[in-house]
Amino acid sequence: MRRIWGWVFLAVFAWFAAHFLHATYWKYAGGDPASFELFLGRQGWLYAHLFGGALTLVLGLAQLLWTRQRLPRPVHRWVGRVYVLGMVVGCVGAVGLIATSPAPASIRVAFAATMLAWVVTVGIALVAILRRRVSVHRVWMIRNYLVTLAPVTFRLLLPAAMAIGIAPSPALIAGLLWVSWSLPLLVFEGILRVPGMRVVGLPSPRATASGADAV
Repeated sequence: MRRIWGWVFLAVFAWFAAHFLHATYWKYAGGDPASFELFLGRQGWLYAHLFGGALTLVLGLAQLLWTRQRLPRPVHRWVGRVYVLGMVVGCVGAVGLIATSPAPASIRVAFAATMLAWVVTVGIALVAILRRRVSVHRVWMIRNYLVTLAPVTFRLLLPAAMAIGIAPSPALIAGLLWVSWSLPLLVFEGILRVPGMRVVGLPSPRATASGADAV
């Protein structure tokens, strides 16, 4: 039963990520000037951010799926390297967008905080794997992927807020940007502390005790 729920969990992740990528791609692929109204003169930064973000969304999910399939470690490592490269490209685009954005300071700070959380979580994960602490690395990479999914979460939260009568405003957008990554992380931390709970992509406590941290 746990195995089935693990696949259901991944399927839901995949659906939301695919829906977000499809909607974003079609919004900007046609070159409609109306779509770029907020990004006139900044399309290069936007494309870098979208490309890097899309790459990490796809490869992060692939890593979770492949972890369950126990693929060869060299494959996992190379996909991980490309994932981090996608993050670098995405962050370069994000820095450019934040620096040139006409949005209120609260929104720019919220975007910057999201990027910082993205960088910090992957940084801790990389340090852990360099120290051969595989289980710690996996936990932090899941945290990092939850931050990667922040745009997807934001896309769900904003319509939900509007549906209950909250009018869009800079304060609402800034608040939801913070919530879109901090809330999933808090939920994940709670799940980790539930006795006997298994998290997708993580080894069982027995596997960890028997040497899962050996590379």
